[in-house]
Amino acid sequence: MINYSNDYDVKCQLDTCKTYPVITDSERGEMFCGGCGLVLVQNISDVSHENTGFTQEEYMKETRTGPATSLTMHDKGLSTVIGIDKDSTGKALSSKTKYEFNRLRTWDQRSKSRKTATLSKAFTLLHGMKTKLGVPDNVVESAAYIYRKAVSARLTRGRTMASLVSAALYAACRENNIPRTLDDVAAAGNIERRILSRDLRTIIKKLGLSLKQYDTTSFISKISNNMNFKEKTKRDAFDILKRCEDKRITAGKHPVAQAAASLYIACILNGEKISQKKFSVESGVSDVTIRNRAILIKKTLNILGDEYEL
Repeated sequence: MINYSNDYDVKCQLDTCKTYPVITDSERGEMFCGGCGLVLVQNISDVSHENTGFTQEEYMKETRTGPATSLTMHDKGLSTVIGIDKDSTGKALSSKTKYEFNRLRTWDQRSKSRKTATLSKAFTLLHGMKTKLGVPDNVVESAAYIYRKAVSARLTRGRTMASLVSAALYAACRENNIPRTLDDVAAAGNIERRILSRDLRTIIKKLGLSLKQYDTTSFISKISNNMNFKEKTKRDAFDILKRCEDKRITAGKHPVAQAAASLYIACILNGEKISQKKFSVESGVSDVTIRNRAILIKKTLNILGDEYEL
């Protein structure tokens, strides 16, 4: 029996129907007048089951829709899975029936196409990179969508699966402004940075992606949090970066190097003694680049006296 909400307080407006009750049709999800048959409410929501549960038992009993579909699954979560050797009542199957289901399970696995098996391996790798990089689920969904488009465009020929998955994940991070550098993604995917850059350019060109430049302030937050700087140091770095943007000296500069240089000068102003080498290791940018950016910031903004030699 389907239960519908009783929140609908509706009545027929005809004078001759005031004595007739309002009838609820459970099969159609409608409420209509018992006198003239006028449909008063359509598409009533079914509230007989909740689609959430806090335990496995509650979920199996109360859910009515199942889990949401996801692009990160090779079949989008819509395939049929042959379960354990028990029937609907929980009783064990007979040996003959169990043998038949084992054969069905084997042929179900063998009958899957090569594309399905390839997508399954690719998305397994993608979930592993997600754990290493700590990116949110919406970025992984975007990466899976980009990878599926790359497969449909036949960009997999001559390229490894790891490089294409890594390129799709980096492009998704750029789209969602999640600060991850090429070196971070290349290390997580266990591929060379050169190959990642090459495949990323191919994906951007062939799929027509429009990737925005990273927000440099996000790299300041990332580096300062990883190196446990004081909050005042971080705010001063934001202020230095803002002044650099006003002076228009950030155009064409590496965003990570600009963030590291602004944070380095903020550390000097607040008395935190951190070497440029540590900034280089944490940010993935050479200490020479950080030093050059810091010298340019010092001269342009006229901060730090002559006694500070960068």
